[in-house]
Amino acid sequence: MTQVAFPKLLRSQIAFDIARTIRDGFDKHYRLFRLTSQAAQQHFEQGSWTLAQQAARERIGFYDKRVQECVQMLEDEYDQRELTDEVWRELKLHYIGMLSDHKQPELAETFFNSVCCNILHRTYFHNDFIFVRPVVSTEYIETEERPTYRVYYPSEDGLQFTLKRIITNFQLDCPFADLDRDVALVEARLTQMFGSARLEPNHQIHVLSTLFYRNKGAYLIGKGINGNREYPFVVPILHNGNKELILDTVLFDHEQISVLFSFTRAYFLVDMEVPSAYVQFLRSLLPRKPRSEIYTILGLQKQGKTLFYRDYLQHLKHSSDNFQIAPGIRGLVMLVFALPSFPYVFKVIKDFFPAPKETTRAQIKEKYLLVKHHDRVGRMADTLEYSNVAFPRARFDAALLAELQYYAPSLVEFEGDRIIIKHLYIERRMVPLNIWLSNAEKEGNDAMIEHGVLEYGNAIKELVAANIFPGDMLYKNFGVTRNERVVFYDYDEIEYVTDCNFRVIPQPRNEEDEMSAEPWYFIGKHDVFPEQFGHFLLGNAKIRTHFLKHHADLLTQAYWQARKQRIADGYVDDVFPYPQQIRFCNQATFTPFPPLPLETIHHE
Repeated sequence: MTQVAFPKLLRSQIAFDIARTIRDGFDKHYRLFRLTSQAAQQHFEQGSWTLAQQAARERIGFYDKRVQECVQMLEDEYDQRELTDEVWRELKLHYIGMLSDHKQPELAETFFNSVCCNILHRTYFHNDFIFVRPVVSTEYIETEERPTYRVYYPSEDGLQFTLKRIITNFQLDCPFADLDRDVALVEARLTQMFGSARLEPNHQIHVLSTLFYRNKGAYLIGKGINGNREYPFVVPILHNGNKELILDTVLFDHEQISVLFSFTRAYFLVDMEVPSAYVQFLRSLLPRKPRSEIYTILGLQKQGKTLFYRDYLQHLKHSSDNFQIAPGIRGLVMLVFALPSFPYVFKVIKDFFPAPKETTRAQIKEKYLLVKHHDRVGRMADTLEYSNVAFPRARFDAALLAELQYYAPSLVEFEGDRIIIKHLYIERRMVPLNIWLSNAEKEGNDAMIEHGVLEYGNAIKELVAANIFPGDMLYKNFGVTRNERVVFYDYDEIEYVTDCNFRVIPQPRNEEDEMSAEPWYFIGKHDVFPEQFGHFLLGNAKIRTHFLKHHADLLTQAYWQARKQRIADGYVDDVFPYPQQIRFCNQATFTPFPPLPLETIHHE
């Protein structure tokens, strides 16, 4: 990697001023980011779910707005001829000096990259001019406002008293229905978590100082420490429908906590003075989850992109396999390729689309942006969007290269021994559901088929609860994760449920209508006929049996119209990121509020 050439004296006033402008631009961004995260507590206390969702969506766009503000300011202020290579080199060195006592240096470095990459040509995208590698350490950054986490010692006051103190320390401005009862239930679960291990005299509980907010829940994140063992746990806090709070359950199973922080979910709103310290704490709970995903799920998706790309470059350096066309049915809109040793796929929008597709590249990008800003309820994969990505030409299979040049020539450019793809999406690799079901049938595994069909229907119903109609509901557009959860990942035809017109197919007027190969009735752009779903989804007898057993309502206009009306009435459904059966309200001794009607409960 190119080494930074340090000049004998930093003497460019222009370089210093630009560095300060970029630093100030980042500080403004993070100040607004924190204000939105802090407001999440008030939205939660007041049950203002629509306002909370709106704030979460708007926060996603903060970063790009501040970057563009900064770029515009620099372009207006400075003549391009003044910005020599020497000025840009010195600019980075001045910026490094400004981050020595910064609380978010890694985020500020990424902001610097974003601004510079909007101004500089990609030939400057190396370590002399931008932060290809991080420079400022994020370890042991001192907090000024409050500690990142608090430490409690149950052996001194007893576990139940300690738990009550932990909850009340958050000072939520909303009464609990019965905090003593809830704390007793949490104590029982934590005792179960510790198991038969003898508790050391100094065993501790560490809890992050701020709650994590998302949708209609607040989450307490902590871990028990006993000797040399750590026990992660999460306590969701919910409203009970009577303007009172309850502790809903305790998550201490690793897979359940991992699902809570899944790449298929909306970002948390959490107030962090030193985000790297939060990431370090969360990695102790989820050691297999990369830092890039943790930053992303905390709402710092640009930092997640930066870390992901650094990890990708390292993987590329230490692997030797070739990029190739991804397995599965070829899409009409996207060309999808993969590196077999890397657990992600790369998606490129084609230059042209065969019938019956009627769309454009701009419209497809809008759909992906919609998903980025929407509540993904654990059923839509998050995507990383990149521009001008360089790939080693020698690592591309000939067949893949030919397809790229044929289907997306406007996005492909050759530069020496590199291929530059001007725009692409990167997404977690999953097994396409059609392949998963086919493999299950080959193995004669009926339970596996039933599970896939059950998950498929649940995924659609949870998307509907979030006001998303998938559009193209073919199995090939859904994937199966390593946790055997079904996730939607093809977004070019999604619509809001409230924009759809769900209809019943009219009765034929005469024999000629009945025998017609084409519809005899008018079909509008947003018209949907649920009774037709079975024609292209249920050709397989086993799949049909399981689908009708679990999800026959999806084939009725009444189901879809009722969901649409519910959303239009302003109701925000509960979509729990943990199994329904572990909630305290399912215990016979604990009924804090009347259970929701079964059809309104969605769980994983």
